[in-house]
Parts: sequence; structure tokens; C-alpha cells
Amino acid sequence: MRFPWRLNYDLSRYIFGNRLGKIEKYPLVLMLEPTHRCNLACSGCGRIREYADTIGEMMHLDECLAAVDECPAPIVTITGGEPLLYPQVHDLVAGVLDRGRHIQFCTNALLLGKALDKFPNHPNLTLNIHMDGLEETHDRILERTGTFRIAVESIEKAKSRGFRVCTNTTIYRDSDLLEMEMLFSLLTDLGVDGILVAPGFSYEAVGEELFLERREIERKFREIYRMSMRFRFWSTPMYLRFLMGEKKLQCTPWGNPTRNPRGWKAPCYLITDGHYKSFNELMEKTDWSRYGVGRDERCSQCMMHCGFEPTVVREIAKSWRDMLEMAIWNLS
Repeated sequence: MRFPWRLNYDLSRYIFGNRLGKIEKYPLVLMLEPTHRCNLACSGCGRIREYADTIGEMMHLDECLAAVDECPAPIVTITGGEPLLYPQVHDLVAGVLDRGRHIQFCTNALLLGKALDKFPNHPNLTLNIHMDGLEETHDRILERTGTFRIAVESIEKAKSRGFRVCTNTTIYRDSDLLEMEMLFSLLTDLGVDGILVAPGFSYEAVGEELFLERREIERKFREIYRMSMRFRFWSTPMYLRFLMGEKKLQCTPWGNPTRNPRGWKAPCYLITDGHYKSFNELMEKTDWSRYGVGRDERCSQCMMHCGFEPTVVREIAKSWRDMLEMAIWNLS
């Protein structure tokens, strides 16, 4: 099975419960950013630029756990910034696990080697390590020599201690697809449990030169889809077919709500039109009909996994072929 059985069970029960309750809008993943501080200044990162004026602010541990309690999503992605710079990170991880949630812990891995000693080897915890290419490319994008080597060493150490590890790779305009295939082969040899792949998405604070337009995404991801037949991708088949232009999907912006030191970010991970004090305010006061391709110019090139993987969940039950494809993929 591609995902842990407990995650499959909890996620399926949650989805069916909402459908039985005829709840149309419900979150799947809480994107929790306790701090935007980072030990890198990556070329494609929008967070350190968008929140430059408030980058020193952090959420109190109680605020973080209150956000988990407010938002019923079964999965919590702890991200940032670099979450290992958050002083109470281990208490945060413990608190989220105590609440029965599943964690995707996103890190650049620079501090992970030492931090592993304090992480619980829990079945609901997955370490998610960013890998944007082989050594030269990865170090260039992260703008620091040695980051690739540290990430590889961290993966090896984490796997030797029995942690579940996945990686997250962003495909940019200048990403070499042969190099990506070589990277996925290396990660497979290292024993990673899953590989997430998504196109680079443009932040207004970063600029456009790194990022792919929709036609470029479709061209590159025809080849990425072929690679998914060989490697243990965690990006779903329907999402990959959407990226290569075979499937038409509209985004689900409420599927992955973001909570950070400024509040609940509206409307989505990428666009900031404001912050709300509570999750309920975010859901009730955001005019969701304003956003999406053809509705807001800022959405025109977006094919971001945070917006479209939740759509896969909504669409999968509409076709027995899609359901069969997903079942075969998940069991492989």
C-alpha cells in the first residue's frame, strides 16, 4: 500500500463522514506555519519575501494547538519557514500526534540530523525533505553549498532509524528532466517511502522568471507522468494527468487552509487577500466563488498541488475508471 493503512483509514472515514453529513466545504490538510524564519534564502521561496516585515513573529505553542483543534483536517503539514527553527517544535509535534492527527513535517534538513534524537518514531509522522535536483542544482536553488549532501545524509540517518521519509521536488522552468529522473532514481536507492512532485508556483513577491506557465507545465509533466510509472510517487495519478493537460480540474482553495503568525491566511496558500482570527471566520467570510482559473487573474497559471489534490478527492467518486486507477495506484 502506497500510504500507511492508518492514514488511508482515517482519511477515508473523514471524507465519507463529511459526504454523509452533506458538508460541501471541508479541509483535508492544515498547513501550519508556526514561524516564517528560515536558515536559507531559496530562489523560489515566497514566504521569506511576503512576510519579510513580520518574519520574527512566531505562534505560541497554545496557538498552534488551538489551530489544530479548530480545523478538523486529519493531516497537519508543519512547515514555514524552517519549522526546526521554532523553539517548541518537539512539543508541537507531540501535541499534534496526541490529537490523533497525521503529520507531514516539511524541512530543508539542515538541522534534521541532530533533531532526529528528539522526534518520536510514530506511525503518524512523515518527514518531508525538499529535494530540487542533484547536488549542483539543489545547492544553486537553495543558494548554499553543501545543502544537497546534508539532505542525503539526513535521509540516510532517518531511514536507518525507521522513520517514514518522503521528498518534495519542485519543477521549475529550467529543471532538466533527465536530471530529475536521476534524482528520483537516487532517492529510490536511498529508500524514501514516497516522492512528491509539483510545478513551481509563482508568488507575487518572487517574480516570474523561475516559474512555468500552464503550457510549459503540461509539456514537462508528460515526461514526469512517464517517470511516475517507475518511481513511488505520492502525487496522485489524476493530479499528474491534470498537470499534463489530460484532465480538467478547478481548484479547491479551502482544502488546504493555512495558519501562520498573522492568522488564517485567505484565500489560499499562494494568494493573500487578508488574515482571519479563526478558522470558522476564514470559511464563512471568504468569498470562495471569486477564486480559481477564469475568476481571478492571479489563478490563471496555478496548478498547485495544495489547491488541486483536494479536488482529486472531490472528483474521484464521479468515475469508476478514476476510482479503479486510484485503487490500483494506492495498492501498488
